[in-house]
Amino acid sequence: MNDSHPTFAVVGHPNKGKSSIVATLAEDDSVIISPDPGTTRRARSFRMRIDDQVLYELIDTPGFQRPRSTLAWLRDHERDASARPAVVREFVTAHERDDRFHDECELLRPILEGAGILYVVDGAHPYGVEYEAEMEILRWTGQPRMALINLIGPGDHIEEWRRALNQYFSIVRVFDAQRADFARRLELLRAFRELGEGHAQWSTMLERAVTTLDRDRATRARRAAAEIADLLGDVLSAQERAPAPEGSDEADISRRLGEQLKTRIRQREQQQRRAVQAIYHHAALAAQEQQVDLLQEDLFSERSFAVFGMSTAQLAVTGAATGALTGGAIDLAVGGASLLIGAGVGAVLGGLGAVFGAGRLAKVQVLGTPLGGHRVIVGPITSPNLPWVLLGRALLHQRLVAERNHAVRDALVLDATAGTHLADAIDTGRRKRMAACFARIREDGGLSAGDREALIGEIVGPLPVGQASA
Repeated sequence: MNDSHPTFAVVGHPNKGKSSIVATLAEDDSVIISPDPGTTRRARSFRMRIDDQVLYELIDTPGFQRPRSTLAWLRDHERDASARPAVVREFVTAHERDDRFHDECELLRPILEGAGILYVVDGAHPYGVEYEAEMEILRWTGQPRMALINLIGPGDHIEEWRRALNQYFSIVRVFDAQRADFARRLELLRAFRELGEGHAQWSTMLERAVTTLDRDRATRARRAAAEIADLLGDVLSAQERAPAPEGSDEADISRRLGEQLKTRIRQREQQQRRAVQAIYHHAALAAQEQQVDLLQEDLFSERSFAVFGMSTAQLAVTGAATGALTGGAIDLAVGGASLLIGAGVGAVLGGLGAVFGAGRLAKVQVLGTPLGGHRVIVGPITSPNLPWVLLGRALLHQRLVAERNHAVRDALVLDATAGTHLADAIDTGRRKRMAACFARIREDGGLSAGDREALIGEIVGPLPVGQASA
């Protein structure tokens, strides 16, 4: 085995999901996955790294092609049980230039060099005796071995596979490479640690890998929250400006600047999504453009506001909280002599402003210039619901990307009902604190360092973080 990190050879019959498991566990979408048998012709190594530290290594191998002939050769040259690993080595040496046994030599070589064995079968199809030759060959190597029952199709033959595999492997696990979320991947790594019993260093390194991955998960969630916070800060302080010479149609200029502002916000949202995808090693991920998909819905459409925005009641409560903060400043200024009338008035005005201002996007100003004429400024955003729409869309996107594993190669297809309750997922206290932060961004023309840290902390709350997502 590799002295610096655990190594596993992923082996089995062709087209049983070996490459999918490698892609999922290595978080590497460069692993070639194809429904065509024989796509993997050479053993290829993929290392799971965090901050340049290799946690473990997975070797994608070709599938068995002639296991019965291979086993027959091994038995013809058998001396005793203790010599079986040596006989396997002799087979590889004798046949490494023989095209008939090319795939067997490729998959056995890393095992003979010390890799642990992950034997992959498809639990959607029935067990057959033709697999016994493969399993017996792997037993001859003497290396620690685990069987993974993958599910490629709709069938369910898990129990018959489990009964057969238990006779050849010390550990048998069901692992759906296409649907395994982060918690299940950690669970499998813990099983790897059990596989390494008797190899104290290996078990220690795998335990460290689990801890490192869980800590990295929390770090990624915070980085994603920072991207979302910066998006909100940029959008809520964004402005578009243009001169309005004498005789020009200022209303037309305002409309044009409003459209420019919308385009700018749309582009900024896409930039944020790409950044989050890169955080989770999905930089090449494309979102499938279908009208039913929520994240493909235009940001400013009525449907986006209906699904991701807050209800009138929620806006009223949140707006009232923000207004109360403003009114409270009046009370402080007069030393409390107003008997908290300021807070009461601020709450009423804040709530009404949130409800009746829901359809307005941004503030419009027409200012005079020193050289004559006017300048039109559109922004900052005054719509009380737009930051919540942005936040809801960003939370849904992050959730889908964070839980998507690297064996899935189709475009990111979104559940049209997935975001319907996102506003309810943010508790009232968190909404009020965030609304107050949104108000300060508008007033100050940007996101201060203190508010950025506070906003990141509030956003991290609803995100899947570490083992808490299990």
